[in-house]
Amino acid sequence: MPSTGTTRKLLAKALSRSAKVAVAKHAWSGRERLGLLRVREDVIVLHAMRWPDEIRDPSSLLPPPVELSDDEIEGALALMDSMTRDDLEGDDFQDTYTEALEQILEAKREHREPPHLAEPEQRPGQIVDPMSALTESVQKARAGRGEDAEVHEMPEKKEPAKKGTAKKAAKTSARRPRSA
Repeated sequence: MPSTGTTRKLLAKALSRSAKVAVAKHAWSGRERLGLLRVREDVIVLHAMRWPDEIRDPSSLLPPPVELSDDEIEGALALMDSMTRDDLEGDDFQDTYTEALEQILEAKREHREPPHLAEPEQRPGQIVDPMSALTESVQKARAGRGEDAEVHEMPEKKEPAKKGTAKKAAKTSARRPRSA
């Protein structure tokens, strides 16, 4: 009987010469799985396959249909143009996470305290009040239609009724017979 290494080499050579793939059943994570075996640069590669019960219907992943106007698409294109860069160099394109992790691992290997890394610079974001943004949007829309752009303030919220009163009213209305 040939050794495992010989069998593996024989399978790799036979698969590469035939330009075919093999289907293999194997156990992984407590379950039998199917795999596709093929040869890449003299190495047998296993591609995981799925059983039918492991595959979701992709239609459930689709977002709902949305109607877009030409103005919205043009606005998105203008935004993309304003954010386009010709170079992919600089601080924005460095893997600082991996660099920091390597420094920590090196310190642990040498039994010393890991370096204290400075926090990345926080760029302040714009805080938007939803009501003022809505008011401004309404004013622009009305002005665009030639209407008076005056927007009145929203009235203050009233205090909610006491819970006891609401429960009492609900009980009373539940006991009353309803007319048809």
